[in-house]
Amino acid sequence: MRKIFLAIAATIFITSAVSGQDTGTQKEFGLQEAVDYALQHNKDLKNARQELTRTERSIWEAISQGLPQANLLVDYMTYFNYELAFEFGSPEDVNITPDMINTAISNTLDMPQYSMVTPQDLNIYFAGSEVDRQIQGMLPPSTILMSDQLTAKMQVSQLVFSGQYIVGIQTAKLGKIIAAQALDNSEVTTKESVINAYYLVLISERSLGFVDQNLENLEKIFSQTKKMVEAGMAEKLDADQFQITVNQLENTKKMMERNLELNYNMLRFTLGLPAGAKLTLTDHLDDLFTEMESVNLLMETFNPEENITYQILESQAEINKKLWDMEKWNYGPSLAAFYNYNFKILTTGFDMTPTHLLGFSLNVPIFSSGLRDARVDQARIEYEIADRNAEILGDQLELQNRQLKYNLQSSLENYATQKENVEVARSILENYQRKYEQGMASSMDVTQSNSNYLDAQSSYLNAMFEVMSARIQLEKLINNLSTL
Repeated sequence: MRKIFLAIAATIFITSAVSGQDTGTQKEFGLQEAVDYALQHNKDLKNARQELTRTERSIWEAISQGLPQANLLVDYMTYFNYELAFEFGSPEDVNITPDMINTAISNTLDMPQYSMVTPQDLNIYFAGSEVDRQIQGMLPPSTILMSDQLTAKMQVSQLVFSGQYIVGIQTAKLGKIIAAQALDNSEVTTKESVINAYYLVLISERSLGFVDQNLENLEKIFSQTKKMVEAGMAEKLDADQFQITVNQLENTKKMMERNLELNYNMLRFTLGLPAGAKLTLTDHLDDLFTEMESVNLLMETFNPEENITYQILESQAEINKKLWDMEKWNYGPSLAAFYNYNFKILTTGFDMTPTHLLGFSLNVPIFSSGLRDARVDQARIEYEIADRNAEILGDQLELQNRQLKYNLQSSLENYATQKENVEVARSILENYQRKYEQGMASSMDVTQSNSNYLDAQSSYLNAMFEVMSARIQLEKLINNLSTL
């Protein structure tokens, strides 16, 4: 875990060194204040919040598809004054005999009086006959001028019934739930990152403080040894041995100062601050760690359904079930209604477009050669897989809960051991220092005991961080992550 943090921090530090950003004003944070600040300014969280907003709009998108839709369409066409000609047959001579006229008169009026018969009566009688065709063919062709046309068309449509539409709205609402759960998960992850980074900075500062104390102590002994060498009370070899140890500690101190800055940059990045921002932590490591030593968390019961990751998988399985239902509705009918109004601004002499038009569209699926069956089966399988994945995750979380409690118990025991080792190593070092001053121990004994003391301090701090990390992971698992 610590190596991962250092690797991320190294990247951030190198980037900041190249960019040379302005340090800005001094910012002071306690742990809770740092968490609250990150929840407002972390860039990943901002993206997660926007994703939630996007899914909220997608719900309205799904709903609006079944609400009335209105569109205005304006069409303009020009025919370049084209004249449309109508011819009514071939201009052949018409041979109408008196007998044909007498027959027409008698059949039309059933009367012998010729004066009672009108041309209209004859037209009715001869309509559609060969005589009528020949008469029309003798007439000159008719023409219609195709002038410019400008039409405004208003179309209003409304979905009356569709099972897929209803399921689609339900699916969109589930999408919003998943986005909200993803936002909660991002907040928990950000919270975890801030707490880990905050602890890592405090532990790095404590570790640097240990090195400073040891370096100061060794420099004092080194100074005394040089005076003893000058007085002939000690060998130059002792002074050289201390010189080597002091030089090594100075290099270690410089490396730890760089690592501390790397850890600060990692914390700045998690908080959403520029890499060079001035940052001061106001909480103390011992105060924060006191609560971490509590074993109450080991007694907490675990419910996988309270885990955010499990909740997301459950919601995803529910979405797959809705998609399955949607595919089933492919067997059902759908009904839509529409109304058109045509406003004719400019029109031609030959216009058969109606002004008002009302219609209904009913779609009844009949046969698809197994296409719908295949899609329904695929959707069902995807749902069953998603539901089973949620069950698998629940089993994995149960095992993880046991493992993390085991890790926390082990880290607490290791911490107690390392804490005791620090006291023992300090006592040994102080004892060798007194013996060295009395000439009863060599410089090698002092430097070796000092190295052991530094190792014990390092192991102590690592054990402290392991306790913190194990507790944070367990609290995250049970969805009860707190700063203290």
